[in-house]
Amino acid sequence: MSKNPTTIPRRQLGRQLRELRQAVGLSLADAARLIERGAGTLQRLEKGENPRIRQLDIDALCKLYGVPEERTQQMKALALQADRRSRPSDESHWWTRYEDLIPAEFETYMSLEMAAERMITYQPDTVPGIVQTADYARALNRVFFSSDTTMELEQRVQVRMQRQTAITRRLSPLEVDLLIDEAALRRVAGSRRIMAAQLRRLADTPPNVKVRIVPFSSGFPLGGHVGPFVILDFPADSATQAPVEPPTVYVESYGSRIYYDSEPDVSRYRDAYTRIGRIALNEADTKHVLRCAAKEYDA
Repeated sequence: MSKNPTTIPRRQLGRQLRELRQAVGLSLADAARLIERGAGTLQRLEKGENPRIRQLDIDALCKLYGVPEERTQQMKALALQADRRSRPSDESHWWTRYEDLIPAEFETYMSLEMAAERMITYQPDTVPGIVQTADYARALNRVFFSSDTTMELEQRVQVRMQRQTAITRRLSPLEVDLLIDEAALRRVAGSRRIMAAQLRRLADTPPNVKVRIVPFSSGFPLGGHVGPFVILDFPADSATQAPVEPPTVYVESYGSRIYYDSEPDVSRYRDAYTRIGRIALNEADTKHVLRCAAKEYDA
């Protein structure tokens, strides 16, 4: 498993360095030669894959590209942030404490999720992890990770609960818009008691988390089966006013995790979300359905 997954600051820094190099018409090999570094080192830096970033390299590249002093200092500050966030001791990268349990490609997703300002997601058969109760998550993990020890299962639940701090943090909590198929309400995870508590949790989310149910009666809004997907949008950089990361779609299936950030792919999933949303219940009706279903499980 990779010990140094790509992080948002590293990717942002790499993108800016690549754009600066291309703006002055230098090839990657020429730029690397002029700062007396290997082409592979510079390529990894531009791709956001270097686990350690030297301030001397950033300074040399900025001088080579003719970057003004103020911008150079901004780049060096970003380099410090990127290097700091690659270290397991940094709480902004808390999940490295559980790296033996988390696939490397999902570490990338968690880094993106923590940096996002808005998440929209569609889930056809389970409650999304960002709003799961500990008992619901534990019930699912006990089946999916059937060979785990009790301690490992509890650590997985801790990871899930820690991720949810994104929606409760004091500064800029994550805005979440969830579409959940009615099947997720009817498919029992663990027990009726667990389901009742989970559905009440969905009915009582904070204002920054909007939940809408897609009822069975709505049929097939896209004409066929649609798997789960997440779209993440990111805040703008204060200097450039451009998003710190391009909008990203995350699609997870039983054996794979796929990311899309090209404009056509993101637009396709946004369109799917819009079309599904048109036939979903509104928030008020959704809360009513959730509370009624919770009472049924309590009966």
